[in-house]
Amino acid sequence: MGVLFVFFSFGFAGEPSLWNQWRGPNRDGIYLGNSFPTNLAKESLQLSWKANLGPSYSGPIVSDQLVFTTETKNKESEVVHAYDRKTGKEIWATEWKGAMSVPFFAGSNGSWIRATPAFDGECLYVAGIKDVLVCLNAMDGKEKWRIDFVDQFKTPVPSFGFVSSPLIDGDAIYVQAGASVFKLNKKNGTVIWRSFKDSGGMNGSAFASPLMTTLGGQKQLLIQSREKLAGLNPENGDVLWSKVVPNFRGMNIFTPVVVGDTIFASTYQNKSWLYKISKNDSGFAVNEAWENKLQGYMSTPVVINGFAYMHLQNQRFTCVDLSNGETKWTSPKSFGKYWSLIAYKNRILALDQKGILYLIEANPNEFKILETREITENESWAHLAISGDQIFIRDLKTLSVFQWKN
Repeated sequence: MGVLFVFFSFGFAGEPSLWNQWRGPNRDGIYLGNSFPTNLAKESLQLSWKANLGPSYSGPIVSDQLVFTTETKNKESEVVHAYDRKTGKEIWATEWKGAMSVPFFAGSNGSWIRATPAFDGECLYVAGIKDVLVCLNAMDGKEKWRIDFVDQFKTPVPSFGFVSSPLIDGDAIYVQAGASVFKLNKKNGTVIWRSFKDSGGMNGSAFASPLMTTLGGQKQLLIQSREKLAGLNPENGDVLWSKVVPNFRGMNIFTPVVVGDTIFASTYQNKSWLYKISKNDSGFAVNEAWENKLQGYMSTPVVINGFAYMHLQNQRFTCVDLSNGETKWTSPKSFGKYWSLIAYKNRILALDQKGILYLIEANPNEFKILETREITENESWAHLAISGDQIFIRDLKTLSVFQWKN
């Protein structure tokens, strides 16, 4: 492992406008800042700086003064970078050996680092593609601890890599790795519990990312494996309930969406469902509230005022009323293979895999694109990030930072 850094003194703030993990502060794609772009014109949304990098699927992570990103370098190693978010100056870079090739039928999308890191104000937790979790000091990039799940637990290397993004809650970090769900002490990487084991390799190892929520009046870790939704007791890992979600070859990919005591799920070549979670004297019950023929895929939807806005397997965009499963509209045209979505009030920013940024009105009565701009010439499979008056775009070749002026 190599480390290159320049000392940089900065404070970490727990501001809700910072982008500290997969899909933002609450893991729901909702921006909690005080303003949002009103248009995407070059005069209003200006490029501040750009860094050239190797490929990555990891979304940028943003502190009050730094932005972190990852790359796979020369098909041999993984690198984590920290940049001054205002100037683009590299503050540190940490590198370790770690690369693999995914199965040939997924190879067109590349064999590079996949999961988005998590940041707790002091440390950055990075999931390497070969099923390793590395804790770095966010100040200087020095490694504090690591856990190699394949080596320590003798589990198969996940065929598609470590895809699921780490989740921080209190003094613990939760990961779907090592053909299981783990709760770790975030200070030293010690395993607190291991639960919900699967076969790993080709048919196990989660694609979706976990989240902490409350269902039926009880706090629980919500996870989606390749075949099941489940709620785990975060204290001990006990399975509170589980539900098989119909799937095609275990392609349950997007992060489950929680609205009240319900969970919205949608899977490749299947359907969409809303599940109601309730608690009674004998435990938890899972009931299907409705199903809809719409087929989601990789893109996790955002929910605004009870309506889910979702990019579909057929590459169209749709709006679903979560109260009854009614499809309000579906876009007449198709787009790229993947969208990452961030919502603010009645606006949605959507970054298309083709490098197009859309500003969309969140209106259940009609599909309305307000602004369109080619934001990068390269494909982008990483989730975009927003913090303050900046937008962070990680494409396959660069990290670009834009500043907006409304």
